[in-house]
Amino acid sequence: QVQLVESGGGLVQAGGSLRLSCVASGRSFSVYAMGWFRQAPGKEREFVAHITRSGYSTYYVDSVKGRFTISRDNAKNTVYLLMNSLKPEDTAVYYCAAALRISPGNYYLSPTYDYWGQGTQVTVSS
Repeated sequence: QVQLVESGGGLVQAGGSLRLSCVASGRSFSVYAMGWFRQAPGKEREFVAHITRSGYSTYYVDSVKGRFTISRDNAKNTVYLLMNSLKPEDTAVYYCAAALRISPGNYYLSPTYDYWGQGTQVTVSS
């Protein structure tokens, strides 16, 4: 079992930045691959970013490439999502998720992940 708690969301103007954090407690954090997803009102949950257990590899949805950076600190049991050049369309509830076993190429699929946080709201004003 692992518990995930996100923080760092808020209201920001377009062009601004936020850094989301997700702290994990419970089983050893380094055994989990981690992802960030988001869900905007009236829309389905969407993959945003993924980082492997070691942090060596990262993956992003096309709409955030070059603007968002996922990273992790296994010593602090924390995964981060640095979001720069924010746009109104980035407005959503952002969730972090942990995957114990992951098939190659399935990092963008919600069912891949075993545990989810409660989410943190990000609102970008125009």
